[in-house]
Amino acid sequence: MELILKYFPNLTENQIDKFSKLEGLYQDWNLKINVVSRKDIDELYLRHVLHSLAIAKVIEFKPGTKILDVGTGGGFPGIPLAILYPECSFHLVDSIAKKLKVVDEVVEGLGLENVKTTNKRVEETKGSYDFIVSRAVAAMPTFVHWIKGKIAKKQNHELKNGIMYLKGGDLSEELQDYKNATIYEIPDFFEEDFFETKKVVYLPLKYKG
Repeated sequence: MELILKYFPNLTENQIDKFSKLEGLYQDWNLKINVVSRKDIDELYLRHVLHSLAIAKVIEFKPGTKILDVGTGGGFPGIPLAILYPECSFHLVDSIAKKLKVVDEVVEGLGLENVKTTNKRVEETKGSYDFIVSRAVAAMPTFVHWIKGKIAKKQNHELKNGIMYLKGGDLSEELQDYKNATIYEIPDFFEEDFFETKKVVYLPLKYKG
């Protein structure tokens, strides 16, 4: 938890309480339904929570922002971002039911009222969103195809509506067709070695009515 406060020192008591509860909830539920590896559970705040919050170093979501988390797995990056932005609404989607069972229990355990979950492939979900977040569930061309038609028309941020994607490694080939993508190096925000090759990729997308 100190790790989160190191980079986000202005959290409210309520946010600190929720972030503090995360570890116990995940440890408890992971024993019943294994969604996070043992090593990752031991370093939950570094590898999952802080990693998710790298997106918040690129953009500050305004109240009322609608965010879709695709392939949320155990609830990342959606749950940490939902704690950080209680006035935004988060829709966490995953095609694997047992993962969402854990997410639902964590959301309930934290009393998060700004999160809803859907057990479907993202292509089958309805709705439009200001931003779509995810953590390396597919190569960018595949991901862009999946979320076609899900970007909202109205712009409320300086950064145009689009994708915020957590990725690692060399992305030159994967992003060669996306000249308007911006890569933010996570080591510019966080000094821990774990983030050495990790990035936030921002890809603005046009609304298609």
